[in-house]
Amino acid sequence: MKNRLLVTMTAAALSSPVAVAQAKLEEVVVTAQYRQERLQDVPVAVTAFTAEDIARAGIENTQDFINLTPNITMDDSFTLGNTFVQVRGVAQINNADSPVAIVVDGVPQNNQKQFKQELVDVERIEVLKGPQGALYGRNAIGGAINIVTRQPTNELEGFLKAGAGNGGLQKLSGAVSGPIIDDRLLFRVTGAYKDFDGVIDNSFLDEKVDFYTTRDLRAKLLWRVTDALDVDLRYAWSDADGGCCYDTFVVNPAGAGPNPARDNFAEPYTNVLGDTTKKRFNEATLKLGWEAGFGRVDYILGYSDVEESYFGDLDFTNGTETSLSSVLGLGLGLGQAQALEVDLLSHELRFTSRDDASVRWVGGLYYLETDRDLTTNVYGDLPGTEPVFSPDGFLTLNVIDETNDNKAWAAFGQVEVDLGEALELTLGLRYDEDERDHTGLSPVSTARKKTYDDLQPKAVLTYHFSDDVLAYGGYSRGFRSGGFNGPGTDNSREFREETLDNFEVGFKSTFWGQRLRLNGALFYAESENFQFFFVDIALGAQVIDNIDEVEMFGLELDVQAALSEGLLLFGSFGYTDTEIIRSSRRPQDEGNRTPKNQEYTLNAGMEYRRPLVSGFELALRVDYEHRGDKYWHPDNLNPMGAFGLLNARASLEGERFGVALWGKNLTDELFWQDYNASAFSGLPFGDLGFLSRGITWGADVEYRF
Repeated sequence: MKNRLLVTMTAAALSSPVAVAQAKLEEVVVTAQYRQERLQDVPVAVTAFTAEDIARAGIENTQDFINLTPNITMDDSFTLGNTFVQVRGVAQINNADSPVAIVVDGVPQNNQKQFKQELVDVERIEVLKGPQGALYGRNAIGGAINIVTRQPTNELEGFLKAGAGNGGLQKLSGAVSGPIIDDRLLFRVTGAYKDFDGVIDNSFLDEKVDFYTTRDLRAKLLWRVTDALDVDLRYAWSDADGGCCYDTFVVNPAGAGPNPARDNFAEPYTNVLGDTTKKRFNEATLKLGWEAGFGRVDYILGYSDVEESYFGDLDFTNGTETSLSSVLGLGLGLGQAQALEVDLLSHELRFTSRDDASVRWVGGLYYLETDRDLTTNVYGDLPGTEPVFSPDGFLTLNVIDETNDNKAWAAFGQVEVDLGEALELTLGLRYDEDERDHTGLSPVSTARKKTYDDLQPKAVLTYHFSDDVLAYGGYSRGFRSGGFNGPGTDNSREFREETLDNFEVGFKSTFWGQRLRLNGALFYAESENFQFFFVDIALGAQVIDNIDEVEMFGLELDVQAALSEGLLLFGSFGYTDTEIIRSSRRPQDEGNRTPKNQEYTLNAGMEYRRPLVSGFELALRVDYEHRGDKYWHPDNLNPMGAFGLLNARASLEGERFGVALWGKNLTDELFWQDYNASAFSGLPFGDLGFLSRGITWGADVEYRF
């Protein structure tokens, strides 16, 4: 049935009577380099989504746009806010910095838990690939993601959207925007609610485990003090709770080494219903913008309060039939809990020249303070205790308690020089310094302090063959700070700072009267002290370690073609080959791929739009995503094979009213979103797999005013 639907939609699209000459791709403007530029003029590998793209693709959260971007993946794992982003072979690690700089409305999001979020009322998303350290600083080692929400308007407008789907899905979102004082004081308020009962069964508890509820609010106030001075205030609040820790215990018949059962995607079974009890953000920003004679001055103040806590199983077995703790002679089940609280305060002062000058520049200063408290508990489930979410009746076996007080600052600048009508040189430089102050409180008392710093240069040469074709080549460097593991892990063992030197050539081109867009890039990178993450069940610890030297090679291609006014074809391909060159801790891994490396990603799709009566338009869209082999650990012993995901969307849109039917993973493909082999978890006899969701579907109704 699904194949017949795809064939029918394609045939309808190809039979469209609209003339090809009318077709034209939308021109996209981005702020990837802190100034407004055409996407096709920026000498960086950028995938951009406009407000129209976001609506047409049904993008509602960060996972949705990541799935449409080549050479970048995001996998859920463990808790509601826990994700592993991987871009060009550089991967996210728990309890540490992201491999990409995440910026929302100009303010960096400096904690891993902030990235997974609902996206409501968003104007534009920009994904920059390759190190962006010269402008975005530390943590932009793999790239940067710039999310821009919609600004307040001078006319009263808004929308209300409701939806429902399988798994008990219910959602409601809306926004209202307008003037308080015409042309001077404008506001915008956005809210969203989503509730989901889940679709993944726990075979022991006979309950769904991937349930969640999210509540989000964002308020913006724009004060145009004068024609040259703007004051932009923003407050965002997010509160969520849901299932966690529902990994499947994958028994290894061999006892150790490669697990022949790794692709048996069984339902999870635990003796505790894991729950992310709280994932809460509070964010406030103040932006001052002043139009000066030379260009623009911006000051950005950002504050974030991030909290997450959870309680769940630790041995991931059912406690009666296959209890790991019984095998170990403990006579009780094992549980775990963690509480995280992070406060972040940042300041940025930026000076930007005029866009029309032959020498364009941007420079500034940045400062960040981070206070982070993390407590991890290991519990014993006393015999006779009910298997429910509650620490009551549990015996504390181990507590890992730590605090981190960090201070970081940076100075940066970039200049673009027109060397002629067709040739442009870009030079950038940034110095980052990050002071890490780590105190271990339990199970042992430790005090560690160290400053990490790095100079991140950038040099790119761009040649414009015409207004529609350019080629670029250059070098850039990225830096991710080091730090300390929790007390008890070899006395708070240090993990070293990671650096990456990237050499890249690329092109951007538009042909066929703005109806065909083809962009590509080829890169080679060298990483020192590559950071990776694993779990030590015996200590109840989450550990960050280093691989001394890694090489990466890859390519990316993006294509869009407007075959007619109503028919759009699009696709992308990303390939990344990584190799461990030197590993002093694990020399046996040399020659292998890096942890969480996705060999390739492929996206292909079509969208057909046709006007109907009374101002309504029919839109049909199909997306196919294919992911190559995934290598979870540096030993490469348990890779996951390639698989594909099929999504579809049908909508009827008018000026005021719209309705959409959508489906994700229509072929009900099962796969592991995360996988932890026995050698990297400490669990004997088997591995842990975090199961994906199967098919989900639903319908949305929207009213705009």
